[in-house]
Amino acid sequence: MRGVFVTGTGTGVGKSIVAAAVCAALAARGEAVAAFKPVVTGLDAAGDWPPDHELLAAAAGVAADRVAPYRFGPPLSPHYAAELAGEMIEPPLLVETARTAAVGRTLVCEGVGGLLVPLTTGYLVRDLAVDLALSLVVAAHTGLGTINHTLLTIESARAAGLRVAGVVMTPWPAAPEPIERSNRETVARLGGVPVSGLPPTTPAELAAAGRSLPLDDWL
Repeated sequence: MRGVFVTGTGTGVGKSIVAAAVCAALAARGEAVAAFKPVVTGLDAAGDWPPDHELLAAAAGVAADRVAPYRFGPPLSPHYAAELAGEMIEPPLLVETARTAAVGRTLVCEGVGGLLVPLTTGYLVRDLAVDLALSLVVAAHTGLGTINHTLLTIESARAAGLRVAGVVMTPWPAAPEPIERSNRETVARLGGVPVSGLPPTTPAELAAAGRSLPLDDWL
């Protein structure tokens, strides 16, 4: 199965934008793309960007209702959002849905929060990444604290046998501060992984932003 799994060092680090930029850049160069997110939460919370499944769908050129099998209103961890809704997230369904979507397409899967977020009891986001056997791309902040969070994510991924293809720091400014340059260099050196920067972007600029990423190296 060809594709990437985009995770984050936590919530709000830009992984949806990274995943959408990957989708948009691949689609813009003529590839058939399947976007997948196992669970979307927080639909009740308005934001500056569209909900994740709608953003990914628009970037990949697919229907939004085919991107995320489970969708919940409260901005909560998936396992808790499902519990409050009286539902049970089924890991086999997630894997089957992703694999079916990937037939004849490049799969871009966006996780939920970080790798150790539980999708349901006994099944983490990391477990889904392992089951899909995709290369991992880590979205991370640029500023203070990102070294620890990013290296912990890399360590957790490798402990499970995942290939960490790269880290993307976002939003990467046109004129980065010295601490941002240092953070990027330190993560690359200590993590033994290529670190890219994704510039600030808008939904209309996702394809252009995604073209700046080393997509072929990841895939």
